[in-house]
Amino acid sequence: MDLAMRPTKPFVAKTFPLALASWALLSVAAFAGQGPMVFRYSTPAEKWTDASPVGNGRLGAMVFGRTDAERIQFNEDTVWLGKPRDYAHEGAVEHLPAIRRLLTEGKRREAEKLAGREFMSVPLRQKAYQPFGDLNISFPGHGEVEDYRRELDIDSAIATVRYKVGDVTFTREVLASHPDNVIVVRLSADKPGQLNFTASLSSRHAATTTEAVGKQLSLTGGVIEAPVEYGFLSGQSDPGGGGIVGAIKFEARLVASSEGGRIAVTDRGLQVTAADSATLILAGHTNFKNYRDVSADPARRCEETLAKLKGKSYADIRKAHVADHQKLFRRVELDLGETDAAKLDTPERIARFREGKDPQLAAILFQFGRYLLIASSRPGSQPANLQGIWNDQMQPAWESKWTTNINCQMNYWPAEVCNLAECHLPLFDLLDDVSVTGRSVARKHYGARGWVLHHNTDLWRGAAPINASNHGIWPVGGAWLCQHLWWRYEFSGDREFLAERAYPIIKGAARFHADHLTEDAQTGWLISSPSNSPENGGLVAGPTMDHQIIRDLFSNCIEATEILGVDRDFRKELAEKRKRIAPNQIGRLAQLQEWLEDKDDPNNKHGHISHLWGFCPGGQINLRGTPELSAAVRKSLELRGDRGGGWPIAWRISMWARFEQPERAYRNLRRLFSPAGKSRGGMCRNMFDTLPPFQIDATFGATAGIAEMLIQSHADEIAILPALPAAWPAGKVKGLRTRGGLQIDIHWQAGKARRIVLKPTIDGTHKIRPPKGQRPSGVALDNDGTFCVDVKAGEVVEVGFE
Repeated sequence: MDLAMRPTKPFVAKTFPLALASWALLSVAAFAGQGPMVFRYSTPAEKWTDASPVGNGRLGAMVFGRTDAERIQFNEDTVWLGKPRDYAHEGAVEHLPAIRRLLTEGKRREAEKLAGREFMSVPLRQKAYQPFGDLNISFPGHGEVEDYRRELDIDSAIATVRYKVGDVTFTREVLASHPDNVIVVRLSADKPGQLNFTASLSSRHAATTTEAVGKQLSLTGGVIEAPVEYGFLSGQSDPGGGGIVGAIKFEARLVASSEGGRIAVTDRGLQVTAADSATLILAGHTNFKNYRDVSADPARRCEETLAKLKGKSYADIRKAHVADHQKLFRRVELDLGETDAAKLDTPERIARFREGKDPQLAAILFQFGRYLLIASSRPGSQPANLQGIWNDQMQPAWESKWTTNINCQMNYWPAEVCNLAECHLPLFDLLDDVSVTGRSVARKHYGARGWVLHHNTDLWRGAAPINASNHGIWPVGGAWLCQHLWWRYEFSGDREFLAERAYPIIKGAARFHADHLTEDAQTGWLISSPSNSPENGGLVAGPTMDHQIIRDLFSNCIEATEILGVDRDFRKELAEKRKRIAPNQIGRLAQLQEWLEDKDDPNNKHGHISHLWGFCPGGQINLRGTPELSAAVRKSLELRGDRGGGWPIAWRISMWARFEQPERAYRNLRRLFSPAGKSRGGMCRNMFDTLPPFQIDATFGATAGIAEMLIQSHADEIAILPALPAAWPAGKVKGLRTRGGLQIDIHWQAGKARRIVLKPTIDGTHKIRPPKGQRPSGVALDNDGTFCVDVKAGEVVEVGFE
């Protein structure tokens, strides 16, 4: 069955009738009560995935909380292997017609072989994110302790360790300050003169040295590449000596101050003796300026960072850090109720969550995703990669790059709806870069205008297809990322952003795909070839996911030209080609076909649900606007199943929320709390998720999924509590955002909405869908079960429900 898609309409529609003009405008005070946002432990971290993450966007650290020999493993977001380069393959375009012809003839293996030889990136693999070093603190006589407590407070973004040795209580606080651009450790004893320790710096990189530089300890070095290409599951050991010196050079500086006692600095470390308290400040920088320029001086950068801290006390640094973090973090509050389980240590809470008696832990997971995005993605930093910013491996899984066939995008699903728009900016910076490097690939591989990005990029902004032709040739990674630019416009209504930042990049991606689409000889449809359906089925012509993404890209680009009044001829070209793109098709199993051919395997339980993109995160297929296609999406989702862990399960939370199936969405949320260590992943003691290995996307996906359960705005309406599970009968959420420039608070009791508070940032008229079986107080619903409300920027509207 062929079903053409309707173009998505603008979310805010001025033509809706005004239904509630008589409502009073009310100012509603912020509510509290979401419970302490604290991770608690009664033992130090044994493994890296037990440790507590802190970060300031650029610098990240994992705090182990050990007593006799503390380890604080730290990262800086530009410590990578490799060097500036163009990954494009000269002459690749000459082989494109032959690859397409082989696919048309059904000769997939031959096409993959030719593409693998002539069409892939040079070099074949991109480069890996690397650890920076360790801050090691040894405490003589602290082997046997009492009353041990370790905590991470995600509301203040401070990790704390507290314990007793004899009659002395020792306390450590660790934070990563964004205002001051450093990692800070505060150490204290509750009795004078009892604090004694030695702090040192080390690194797994072979080419590093430590030395005293005045009153500071310096760690200097650079990355060394393995003698041969390596990667996850390669079976090769960590790179050591004898490799190629990489472009990145780094330096860390450690400085100490104390109240009481003495400080001695040697090449081996900083020794603090008989102090009452002390503060360690760690600065770290590289020579990276941008993906083409590595001429910065890391030593000078460290000196400049530390110079700005002169005259500042720990109290000053801490106060500025907490204020800066809470300005973002406290925009959204989620209260799902609290039980006695809140008194338990976090690992026990994780283990017991599946019993359904700890709703607050779901709220903590929701806020943990927001915390991690704040900690790993700030204006001016690199965007959050496969591990956010936290990595201790020389060979991280999949090089800890930006994987753009779901993982990188999922990292940023919470950014707009969860009120962290600033944290979206590093992703847009990456798009600025790959829209440049991707021009070379578009030209050399496809003979096309515009720019293209495949399924991965790295610090050097590689855009060519990597690894292997059966999955690396997937030319819509950049087109998908353009959805995030459009979301920013939809959520903010910022015309200046659309004109100056978003549209040039969206236009370049649309230009590429306007050229790249080729006519299918059998149907006359325009299709994407060569490509694949991540990560399933090998090299093919015309996968469904590509067409959904390209259709969405064209629709957004067309709408942008209309809003901005530009590029009339290009708009016409896109509109004509959009009509001809291969439509979504319903196959023999009543499923949404993954490919042009009706060949979906009913026994395929692959985690990727790529062909369902148009339903989520896209919106061109939706429950009420396209019911037949929605039913086919649901059938495909049922066939693929809810097995596995990590990001596939997180994706399914949002999918089932959009189907308004709260218990199915909640069941998948509970699956994320499975204990780690199983072959298909689970939750670690620090609430990181592992497939294995550790990836951060599932946490961000869970945050976005919980938001989808509470509010949705993808289908030209705002749905209130569309997927509220029975486990959350009463609660409140404050500060979620919707398309059309609204911030919304929702209060509910006994499973029913009691009131919502609308806080618009722009004028508009909004269609609102109340929870099933409910209606706004004193107002009739329209025939489609919704009602409309007119809002003005800066004014607050409260709506009650019967």
